[in-house]
Amino acid sequence: MTSVSGYSPSIRRRKMASAQSDSEPPSVLCSEVLNFSAKDTASQWLSAADLQQEVYRHLSVYVPRILCVGPSGVSSREEQKEEQKEDLASQLLLLAPLEWLLLDEEPASGLNLLQENNQPSPLCGHVFKVGEPTYSCRECAADPTCVLCMKCFLESIHKEHRYRMTTSGGGGFCDCGDAEAWKKGSYCQKHKPNNRDTEEDPVSVLPADMVARSFSIFSILLKYAVDMLTWDQEDQLPSGLEPPHREDTYHCMLFNDEVHTYEQVIYTLQKAVNCSQKEAVSFATTVDRDGRKSVRYGDFQFCDQAKSVIVRNTSRQSKPLRVQVMHSSVVAHQCFALRALSWLGQIIQYSDGLRRILCEVGLQKGPEGEYSSLVDKLMLNDSKMWKGARNIYHQLLMNSLLMDFRYKKIFAIQFAKNYRRLQTDFMEDDHERVVSVTSLSVQLFTVPTMARMLMVEENLMTTIIRTFVDHLRHRDLQGRFQFDRYTAQQAFKFGRVQSLIGDLKYVLISRPSAWSDQLRLKFQEGLDAFLELLKCMQGMDPVVRQVGQHIEMEPEWEAAFTLQMKLTHIISMIQEWCSTDERVLIEAYRKCLSALSHCHSGLPDGEQPISLSVSGHCVETFRYQVSQDKVSIHLPVCRLLAGLHVLLSRTEVASRFPEQLPLGELSPPLLIELPLRCLVLCAQVHAGMWRRNGFSLINQIYYYHNVKCRVEMFDKDIVMLQAGASMMDPNHFLMIVLSRFELFHIFSSADCRKRYREANKDVVQQNNTLIEEMLHLIIMVVGERYVSGVGQVELFDEVRREIIHQLSIRPMAHSELVKALPENGNKETGLERVINSVASFKKPGVTGRGLYELRPEWNKHFNLYFHHYSRADQSKAEEAQRKLRRQNGEDTALPPPPPPPLCPLFSSLVNLLQCDVLLAVEGAVLQWAVEPSGGGWTESMLQRVLHLVGVALLEEEQQLESSRDDDVTFNYTCKIIRPGEAPSTSGSVLALLESLQNAPHLEVHKDMITWILKMVANIKTRREQTSSTFTVTISQGQGPEEMVRDKDKAERKRKAEMARLRREKIMAQMSEMQKHFINENKELFQQSLEELEASTSTAENSPPSSDQTCVSQVCVGPRRVGGAERRQLVTCILCQEEQEVRSQGRAMVLAAFIQRSTVLSKNRQRNLPDPERHDPLFMHPDLSLGIHTASCGHIMHATCWQRYFEAVQLKEQRRQQRLRGHTSYDVENGEFLCPLCECLSNTVIPLLPHTHTPDYRVDHPTLEAWLSTANQQTSALHSAHRKPSDGVAEGAEPPVPEGFRVDFTPQNPFSSNIREMITTFGMSTYKVGLKVNPNEQDHRVPVLSWSTCAYTIQSIERLLMDEDKPLFGSLPCRQDDCLSALTRFSSACWTAAPPTTVQSHFIRLLAGKRLLNRGPACGLRGPVEEGSRHHCEPAAADR
Repeated sequence: MTSVSGYSPSIRRRKMASAQSDSEPPSVLCSEVLNFSAKDTASQWLSAADLQQEVYRHLSVYVPRILCVGPSGVSSREEQKEEQKEDLASQLLLLAPLEWLLLDEEPASGLNLLQENNQPSPLCGHVFKVGEPTYSCRECAADPTCVLCMKCFLESIHKEHRYRMTTSGGGGFCDCGDAEAWKKGSYCQKHKPNNRDTEEDPVSVLPADMVARSFSIFSILLKYAVDMLTWDQEDQLPSGLEPPHREDTYHCMLFNDEVHTYEQVIYTLQKAVNCSQKEAVSFATTVDRDGRKSVRYGDFQFCDQAKSVIVRNTSRQSKPLRVQVMHSSVVAHQCFALRALSWLGQIIQYSDGLRRILCEVGLQKGPEGEYSSLVDKLMLNDSKMWKGARNIYHQLLMNSLLMDFRYKKIFAIQFAKNYRRLQTDFMEDDHERVVSVTSLSVQLFTVPTMARMLMVEENLMTTIIRTFVDHLRHRDLQGRFQFDRYTAQQAFKFGRVQSLIGDLKYVLISRPSAWSDQLRLKFQEGLDAFLELLKCMQGMDPVVRQVGQHIEMEPEWEAAFTLQMKLTHIISMIQEWCSTDERVLIEAYRKCLSALSHCHSGLPDGEQPISLSVSGHCVETFRYQVSQDKVSIHLPVCRLLAGLHVLLSRTEVASRFPEQLPLGELSPPLLIELPLRCLVLCAQVHAGMWRRNGFSLINQIYYYHNVKCRVEMFDKDIVMLQAGASMMDPNHFLMIVLSRFELFHIFSSADCRKRYREANKDVVQQNNTLIEEMLHLIIMVVGERYVSGVGQVELFDEVRREIIHQLSIRPMAHSELVKALPENGNKETGLERVINSVASFKKPGVTGRGLYELRPEWNKHFNLYFHHYSRADQSKAEEAQRKLRRQNGEDTALPPPPPPPLCPLFSSLVNLLQCDVLLAVEGAVLQWAVEPSGGGWTESMLQRVLHLVGVALLEEEQQLESSRDDDVTFNYTCKIIRPGEAPSTSGSVLALLESLQNAPHLEVHKDMITWILKMVANIKTRREQTSSTFTVTISQGQGPEEMVRDKDKAERKRKAEMARLRREKIMAQMSEMQKHFINENKELFQQSLEELEASTSTAENSPPSSDQTCVSQVCVGPRRVGGAERRQLVTCILCQEEQEVRSQGRAMVLAAFIQRSTVLSKNRQRNLPDPERHDPLFMHPDLSLGIHTASCGHIMHATCWQRYFEAVQLKEQRRQQRLRGHTSYDVENGEFLCPLCECLSNTVIPLLPHTHTPDYRVDHPTLEAWLSTANQQTSALHSAHRKPSDGVAEGAEPPVPEGFRVDFTPQNPFSSNIREMITTFGMSTYKVGLKVNPNEQDHRVPVLSWSTCAYTIQSIERLLMDEDKPLFGSLPCRQDDCLSALTRFSSACWTAAPPTTVQSHFIRLLAGKRLLNRGPACGLRGPVEEGSRHHCEPAAADR
């Protein structure tokens, strides 16, 4: 018989613990265990002719006898004992012979020898558990999926870098040691590679006979496990495993699903198997954790009866729970199969050679040919297994195949071959992805070399995309995706199919640095499949304007936008791939243009051609109205083409290979058509024309502009319009824009400068809004150049501009800026690279948040019509910038910033600014503004026109600076000087601007018009100078511009002088009236004037002495003088209202957290006192228990806090019990999260005003006199508080000190609201400190308030002392605010208690001082002195 000490150390410890807990193994096997020898059994197997037959015979005998016991209804502790017995028996009778057979020696020494000779892989391979922290370096990680475990992170260089910490969902493993996962720092200190030959086969290190035995054992055991886990017969076993004696025992096996709730399963089990609720809960928990559980054990009929009840009770509303009646021997072998897989995973940890042998066994093809390896069988049957089996074999795959790069590559190929079938099985499965074999894709596809290899060899990109498209079969007549009629099952499937997009993202997340011909070919095939996907999305979910009545049912829109958001990063990544190779980019552009032409050919419109004519220009187009016809917001093909067009410009492919590009096939009007419709739709929604279409359309417009979608939606539509406008006549472009905005009739008439008349005021208002939106669109098309490829800028400039405009609204916290910036595929925004150059950080103040403020030198880059501003943001930014300019003494004009130069492919865009149609529109709006009566124009309209004029003037000025006058083709100033061609014109644009300069109704725009006129004069001067023989070089911002600025300053100085003289005149008049009043009332003022003169002369003749100066600085002691009154202004974090803290004002409170603390305890063995009898007045010196108060420092109105807390309580009550997740706070116990910082809190501290200190010197008596007075006061109070039953005669009353009144009751200085908050905090300290129910009548309430103040001060003092910091010198603002509020509360909490209670504490404290001749107890030093001084104060004042 083999001794227990013959096994590996971990196994030996487990066995000894089991033997000690229950020394007797199962009674049936007791004698056999005692007489069993694992060594002899292994020897018999080794000498057998058929090893597999011998092993199977052994398993068939012992497995059912060891693992065949079903649920017995015993307690959980007894069930654990039974499991320990099974573990012990399994190890002794089943696994020990396998270890002897493998090692041919005692297992413990053999495994130790293997581990000593092993040269382990540098890969960490730690498998993450659910909820375990993971770390990813934002500087060095190849992609966001590259993570480290905590141990490796702390031992790596990345802990000094910028990193991201997240919690694992389970299933992944640590990437430490993987060179492809990190740009640098691939290894931690623990996993640094040794000097071994990386090409050496670790199998060669093992003895030859061990290698042969390993192949045999691993083959037999792995085949056995695979056969049993994929076995689908409930009553039979595979050949060779039939037990010698078959018993009639079965299990009713309940399987997990993600459809039924806990409550349904518990209720059903109680009815089906007649168990208690506790047992049913235990069953349900095990089923959810492990995937299955035996709920009944007995004969077939007995188990089948339970199955029928379960199926009947769970099939009424959905598919029934999966239940199987399985023979006990089948269940036993499946249980041992899992133990065998776990054993294999443990064994291969000792040797990389054994790991490689197991990998080879698992991937070896079977006799059936393709897809017949054991690993293939496991993967293809994954969805049929229960959760526990999946988790165990997934972990084995990660510990074996994924830890060896050679076999990881082979496994990846098999995974890719099976990909379509695996995903199909996953769609039909109802388990979460984390327990599906498809989740291993992240371990394979994120390795760049492996992803390229799979793309080339297995056409992985195409496979993923086509699998995705195949699972979205619901289409309309045009072949577009249709989500509006999805059933619940289809919606569930749509949610699962999105995981394929994640797999595609893994494949594309790393751009190739070098391309092969095969990679180009396979990527183009994948792009073809992706374009087919985008064509199914092009034009999906079209909308038609609802007229007459409101839409009856809101259409489905979320699924389409979910798909769009999921694909956003994929589209960006495909463009990044294309940008790395010229041939790929050109071919991708061809394919995308062809796909767009195919989409246009399917459009139903275009049948009615029309001709448009404005300002002598004509264009042919077709009739289409957004307000009447179908329009869709989903145009991914157009937007992909826009992105590729920009890449042609950025990479200069368009200029270097123009003959290879299909530029001649481009039709600019068709390129701009669909994006223009989408932007017109947004304009009409803003104009209120689509109100009857409900909230679904409003939500779509919101997400269209939202930071999550705008990069591949709104931004690309603007780029496409820029591309189209740069390739066509600017007049034709603007005429099509006017037509689509349905404004052509307003600007096409000969007398368009006369205000258009419309009887319907709603139509006038809609047209005004549409004109504003159209002008804003033109501003964006011409001015938005901060896209690399459109303008000559870098990504750095684009991010910097975003930050400038966000900070132009208001100072923002880091988190707000991150949310306002789009993320790339690596979840990076680029904020850290830019923020320090454009903003300064303001440290946190009262609000508790540090804010970034824009540096003053960047204000000149502010653009009022920044394309990512919402209307609210634009209004806030405009107001903030105008206020800032007024504070700096500047005019309030907000001119456009100088735009960056355009790239050559987009250079003709500037012609839009000087084309005849735009000049006609500008002239019409200016003419309308000249005549202010009527409602045919708005100031916003005029403001946009002025901005456009400013952009044109800046463009002309920049061209004049960068080239000679002869080379400048942009001549905007000449065109605005020339009168319009209309017969009823009132003059040129410039003349209209001059007439508007002094218009009284346009005072707010006066500064902007003045700036424009000065710019025109500046440009004229520059042209005259460059045309003369004497050339003067004028740098930007100097010369005539400087002269204009000097004139402005002189004008402002003159106005300021006039205002000063006017103020002086008014003050002189007021002084004269005052003197006249005094002369008429001399008697009343004579005495005051004499006193004033006397005090003045005294002050002049007696300069302040040094002694007085010193006295004025003394705040404590006999020479104390009162300080100046201090006002405390605070802001409520909930309503943002600013208020002064006053005694009779509304109560302001600090969020706080009170808890019992033993941090300072000197005797932790001391029992805690009985809360009902404990007297906390005198704290024991060992500080065994204290009450600590902390605060985050955030301030609220008491009423705002009460409403917030009531809302939190109501929200918790409304939530169903089954939907409640684990929260970090207990609402029923009064806990809540701070509304601003989400810090845990359970009470609030009232803010009290500064205590007024009398401004006079206090005469302090000697110690003897003070003790005598205190003794008399104590005796008098003590006598007054005695009960009549004490039997003391009235004549025996002690003497009362002069001025001391026993019955004095001070006046409460606080408002009722503040008193209520004082009571609230006092009750909180009482409830938490003593762990009792609230009781306002308990005399211990004020004592606990003093105690928490003293203990908090003492704990902070100890903390500062340990950190070698000065007391109160290094306190954070939150601790400072907390201490300030606590100390003031301690001196005022007497107002919420009866005077007799406070006086009784006063008597006991002073009596203790007098008797003990020492200070008060250490825990109450600060508050007691403060409280006793305060309560003596009324007597002194009365005296």
